[in-house]
Amino acid sequence: MTAKRSIENASHYQWGDACDGWILGPSPDMMVIQERMPPGTAEQRHFHGKARQFFYVLEGLLTMELEGEYYGIEARSGIEIPPGARHQARNDSPEDVHFLVISSPSTRGDRTDIVA
Repeated sequence: MTAKRSIENASHYQWGDACDGWILGPSPDMMVIQERMPPGTAEQRHFHGKARQFFYVLEGLLTMELEGEYYGIEARSGIEIPPGARHQARNDSPEDVHFLVISSPSTRGDRTDIVA
């Protein structure tokens, strides 16, 4: 893999209802993903047993539900999600939201969905 990474050369996947993810930094000790969420989309509420995450908004307004509290995360700002914290990223705005998710260690195999 090349040292310089962008959505043009990263592994791409789709998740949820028409959301996109690009794996910019795939390693066991740290995962970096750029994501795009269209208006009106949300991920499944969940938690990670080991991974600490930081969501950093590049464009738009991300709504993060964290342990029952709602936070509006604007462009050029972010929010930290500690291990074990129940959370859900949502796009309640009328525009796409683009953000980075930095996880340490990787969240692969470290996710428990919460069914309401």
